[in-house]
This record gives sequence, C-alpha cells and structure tokens, in this order.
Amino acid sequence: MAIVASDAPLFAEVDMGADSSAPTVRATVVQASTIFYDTPATLDKAERLLAEAAGYGSQLVVFPEAFIGGYPRGSNFGVTIGNRTAKGKEEFRKYHASAIDVPGPEVERLAAMAGKYKVYLVMGVIERDGYTLYCTVLFFDSQGHFLGKHRKIMPTALERIIWGFGDGSTIPVFETPIGKIGAAICWENRMPLLRTAMYAKGIEIYCAPTADSREVWQASMTHIALEGGCFVLSANQFCRRKDYPPPPEYEFSGTEQDLTPDSIVCAGGSVIISPSGSVLAGPNYDGEALISADLDILQVFQQIVWHPVTIRKTDTTMNTQLEIIPSVSHVAVLFLEQNSVSDHYQCWPDLGEIARAKFDFDVVGHYSRPEVLSLVVRDHPATPVTFTSASAKTEGSHK
Repeated sequence: MAIVASDAPLFAEVDMGADSSAPTVRATVVQASTIFYDTPATLDKAERLLAEAAGYGSQLVVFPEAFIGGYPRGSNFGVTIGNRTAKGKEEFRKYHASAIDVPGPEVERLAAMAGKYKVYLVMGVIERDGYTLYCTVLFFDSQGHFLGKHRKIMPTALERIIWGFGDGSTIPVFETPIGKIGAAICWENRMPLLRTAMYAKGIEIYCAPTADSREVWQASMTHIALEGGCFVLSANQFCRRKDYPPPPEYEFSGTEQDLTPDSIVCAGGSVIISPSGSVLAGPNYDGEALISADLDILQVFQQIVWHPVTIRKTDTTMNTQLEIIPSVSHVAVLFLEQNSVSDHYQCWPDLGEIARAKFDFDVVGHYSRPEVLSLVVRDHPATPVTFTSASAKTEGSHK
C-alpha cells in the first residue's frame, strides 16, 4: 500500500508513566513472506526488513520459521504410501537447492547483516547437510558473530518426508547482554519436555518461529509465557498464493483450484507476550508487518496508566483509510512512511515481570518435584555412523 507522507507526526506520543532511564530491549518479530525458490532475493528482503527494524531502534529481531529456504506450504512432493513421483522428486531438488549450508556464505552474510545493524538476529532457515534438510533457527549477536543453531527436533506430519530430525545437541539457550535467548519451532513448542529443558537453561526471551496462523496458536504462546515466566516472541509469515511460484511449477495440493493469486495461504498472527501472559504486541493478521515491544527484564514494578489512542491516516492515492484503535491492554502504533518496506506496529508496555512471574510459579525451581518427576536430556550429537578407527586415534592421543 502506498502511503502519502505528511509533516505531521506519524505516531502519537503517549505518557506511559515509565522511567525513561530504565534499561530496555526493543524486540521486533518480522511477519513477511519468503521469495520462494530465490534465496538471494530472500536474503535481500531480509536485509531490508532488518534495516527497517533497526531504524526503529530494535535490538532483537526474530524472523519466521523457514524464512530462508521457504516453507513448502501446500506441497506433498508427490508422495503417497509406496510411491514417489518424478515431479515430486524434482520439487525436492529445487527445494534442496534453495536451502543453505551451515556454516556457509549465506550464514556469513546474515552475520554481517547483524553486525552492520547492531542487532541480535534470530533467523529461520532450511539447513542443508549433505542431502538431508533440517528446519533450523540460527542465532547471531549484535557484533556479527554466529552464535549457534537449533534444529527442529520433531517435524510435523508431512514435514517429516522432507526434513530430518534434530537432536539434543542443538537446544541452546544463549546468555547475552540483552537476556537469555533460545528458540523452539512451530509445533515442537507443544512438547512439554522440550520446553522444560529450555526452562532449565534459564530462558528469558523465548523465540517461537512458526507456520501456524490459527487463532488457537495464541493460547499456546500465552501458556508458554506463563509456564516459563519468560517473554515469548512468535514470528510467522504472511503469504498470499502469488508469493509462491504459479502452477504447474508449484501446486497447492487439493486446494489449488480454489485459490486466486491474492488468496491468503498463511495469515500471520505474529505476537509478543509478557511473562504474565499479557499480549504486548499483535497478534497481527492484516499483512506483512514489523511487530515490536520494549522488553525490560530488570525493570522494577511500576504502575502504567494507559491512554486510549486513535490514529487515522488517509491514503489519497487509493481512497482508503487506515485506523488503529488499541485495546485497553496495550497501545499499538502504526508507523506510516512513504516507500517503507512494511507497516510497523509498535507498543511500549510495562514489562518488568520475570521475577514477579517466577514468584508465583517457577517450573524448574520451587514448583518442581525432582524426587517425583525428573527429566534427562541427551544433549550429545546423535550421528548415524561412527568409525572405530577414529575413536582409537582419539584414545591414543590421550595416552
């Protein structure tokens, strides 16, 4: 949508009653579509979005599941029980070609982007390891260093025919100056033992890249925030049929005949939730957007007085009007800029809640019963082939 710029302020300044000197972390979840089968163009788009988020002061930016490499929504890769078609195999070849090696040149570029814009970056990718693909999240610090990765440990349903299974060696929680950051991808967020492992590592900023845009997803995100006493940042793509290649190159199995180029095939729903379960920003189902909130992990309790705000902006080129009327629980602001990459929704809530939430419920602390229930995490790499000669050489080197 083209937006007509004006000299008037683009957002309303609201007195939130907060101490402006309190340390905060501005976090953004990106809601945008992959450019399917075109990884270089998707990287270019990622940089534009990252630059825009950094321009709004974001220090942490989270992208959706499989943003680099693409989420193959609607495809069945020609698979039926006992048969795989030649067309499906060719689809997998193209999908494999769109994936990235970790480490590799695309990882180096993402690291450089994080360093250039001075942000912590959490990026969903399709990782290529030989001829096996993994749905992976990559982590980068604001100095441009690659911190590590998380591989999805349980792909959902038909995802299992195209993605391998991660193991316990890639369930990291990184301690950073802005908080302890980790991620779980889409429906593995519904795995209570995986969540428990992350809680035990002290996660504070829980990233949940996803492909699930159903409203019920919001209940899972709220539950995790309450259960873990952590901030939850869920990023999903917003996609229309035209964001994928046209048929017959790419077909949405069983629904293609019902779709137009503008049909929404993934409606987003990206959201940021506080440790008390309050929605801080989102969920957004309107289109591509940057959705942000200021996280203050250390801030002491303060009373916030919310002011109702209505922002209206008319686009004379399209004779349409945009209107944002926030709920009583948060203030949402739509930044309108000429030639901006996307709409930007942002809010400034009270977020000093981790300690207060843990006082009520610490799932791996005072609310646990390890003498009754305990968890063992096998966090070593699980390799399919081990060579005894390599083991013998390792043992000999220690003699």
